[in-house]
Amino acid sequence: MKNMLGKKIGMTQVFDKNKVIPVTIVEAGPCSVLKIKTKDSKDKYDAIQVKYDKKIKEFRGTSELKIGDEIKVDIFQPGDKVKISGISKGKGFAGAMKRWNFKGKSATHGVKHEMRTIGSTGSRFPQRVIKGRKMPGRMGSDRKTVSNLEIIKVDLENNIIAVKGAIPGRKGTLLEIYGKNI
Repeated sequence: MKNMLGKKIGMTQVFDKNKVIPVTIVEAGPCSVLKIKTKDSKDKYDAIQVKYDKKIKEFRGTSELKIGDEIKVDIFQPGDKVKISGISKGKGFAGAMKRWNFKGKSATHGVKHEMRTIGSTGSRFPQRVIKGRKMPGRMGSDRKTVSNLEIIKVDLENNIIAVKGAIPGRKGTLLEIYGKNI
């Protein structure tokens, strides 16, 4: 199992043979194994619990690890593909144009002071707003996953990996890093 927790440090760029590669720097691990769950135990499923920076997370699947083992960045190599999950940046309350990319009303034909409104919210029947209607509201702070990210560099001394591309969240966000062998 090539899974671990990390923290987003920031974005930068790496130069490689006349090419500029945008990378996100992630402080990954070391994570310590706290608990191992198996199908034979009362939990009835395979998983490991890991701890990183006072945060505890459970990864499903079988593993050869034992309680007390440490997971470090040496499990990754440059060129490996990973999947990273995190909480996206919160944007607060947003209107329908920003939140859902609504077009808005035209600026002519009697429309006055309503260019950014959502328009009608439903029909005469059933006399209510249907569940799931796209409306203004809180935007961001959602769990997002980005797949097929390539690891460009691995720094074993500082437990840092450079991942090609953007990763969800602000600086300091807790990230779950999944190796592609699962």
